[in-house]
Amino acid sequence: MSSNTAALPSANTPDAAPAVVMDTRARTFVLIAILMGMFLAALDQTVVGTALPRIVTDLNGANIYAWVVTAYLLSSTITGPIYGKFADAFGSKLMMIIGVSIFLIGSALSGLSQNMTQLILFRTIQGLGAGALFPLALAIIGALFSPRERGKYQGLFGAVFGLSFLIGPFIGGWITDHINWHWVFYVNLPLGLITLAVLAVVMPAPPPRGATLRDMDYLGIFLFTVGVVPLLIGLTNKGEPDSNGNLYAWSDPHVAGLLILGAVFIGLFLIAESRAKEPIVPLDLFKNRDYAASMAAVFFFGLAMFTAIIFMPRFYQTVRGISATASGYYVWPLLVGLMGSAISSGQIISRTGRYKWLMVSTPVLLLIGSWSLTHIQADTPDWELWVWLFLMGIGIGPSMAGFTVVIQNLVPIQRLGVATSTLTFLRQVGGSLGLAIANTVFLSTFAAQLPKSLAAQGLPAAAAQSAASHSGQLQGVGDLASGLRHLLPPAAQPLIPKIVAGVHDAFSLGVGELFWITIVASALGFAVTLTLRDRPLRTNLGPAPLAE
Repeated sequence: MSSNTAALPSANTPDAAPAVVMDTRARTFVLIAILMGMFLAALDQTVVGTALPRIVTDLNGANIYAWVVTAYLLSSTITGPIYGKFADAFGSKLMMIIGVSIFLIGSALSGLSQNMTQLILFRTIQGLGAGALFPLALAIIGALFSPRERGKYQGLFGAVFGLSFLIGPFIGGWITDHINWHWVFYVNLPLGLITLAVLAVVMPAPPPRGATLRDMDYLGIFLFTVGVVPLLIGLTNKGEPDSNGNLYAWSDPHVAGLLILGAVFIGLFLIAESRAKEPIVPLDLFKNRDYAASMAAVFFFGLAMFTAIIFMPRFYQTVRGISATASGYYVWPLLVGLMGSAISSGQIISRTGRYKWLMVSTPVLLLIGSWSLTHIQADTPDWELWVWLFLMGIGIGPSMAGFTVVIQNLVPIQRLGVATSTLTFLRQVGGSLGLAIANTVFLSTFAAQLPKSLAAQGLPAAAAQSAASHSGQLQGVGDLASGLRHLLPPAAQPLIPKIVAGVHDAFSLGVGELFWITIVASALGFAVTLTLRDRPLRTNLGPAPLAE
């Protein structure tokens, strides 16, 4: 491969060359390999989510099943910025190979699990590797292509994300039903091994930067970890019911206590970063207005986007009686809009060399789609919901790729890893916060609207109040009529059709209320995006004029 590579000139050169220069064929192979790595990380969550009920049954772990997902998300979220920093110091190729290798080891071990404790431990290992896949894939694209070229390739990030949501439930369901749930983890191995082979053989290593392991910010890594873990667990607890079936209050020690503890350590982390020689999150980058605005916008759009992705399938399951696997396909317009706009926006940015008008205009469609969905009702036609979801998808897509291009246009090549991983981290934290708020708003709205909806269906006040007392159970029942036959006494059985209709109305109102969260978050993201300066994208990989 030596004939295809060249060293990076000094960062002080006005038109520095790429970190590695590769012929078109080699770059294509590397691009396919890293997209496969991204696809592995995105697909894993949807595939495992579909198989989880069977896994929980076989391993008898219903009381701790949530940790199968939580452990993975925690470890992958925490390690993202750490991988980014080490990639800048020692090369994205090396860190990507390490990340994929750990991910595959965790996948193989997860498939061998014999109890829930083992599965949670091995999913944690899997997440430790997955933390490298998203941010380093984007950083490698940044290292191989100039800012002007990156848009059309970064747009594939959104396409991979959407594709995983479309085919993940099918793959997970088919493997679980026709083979064995263990294979939902083994399916990662062939794709991962191909990714490893291409990265090891085709992608050249960048020249050494001169950093050593001794220079790394170990205090920052420690404070970052002990700060982020309680923050994420606190947000996760806010979205989970307690032993009585009710959501934890924000003031509960399981939520507020962990959030305060996390905030204290994050504060100490920021102090440490301001003094570190090689900080894992360089604070000086945030002095640039465009960099700070991009990071804030990504956080807000991350907070906004998961409401529809998580709660619309629940709407179809509860209100329309569709199976859990099939319900994921009823949000296809959202994913199609997301994939299409992510790819097309990347192409437009690359061709025009401009991004602000696109980043400012598309959130308007997100706001229109979200406002429309606040009017959702139990009998709203599917085609109408699909139009609204499609508008939302078009509005979300450009943020999946565009802000990556913006921040990579601002930072020098030596800091692509840490900048990209910070962006990915903030998007994930925004999503976690959004889900915590959404769960709280949904359950409180559902509980408040249920007595009114039951009364509107003609139920006597006493019967309505009795049914409403089971709101925590009713909102989670898929086959509602069947569930009510077990919940209600024989004398109340004739009222089941009216109760079902009332629950569906209250559930729809609860889901509709959630999209006000999306509206507020999207409006904040839109406002922050307005402050971006429309700087032309560079056509080289030299140092970026990041200073104000």
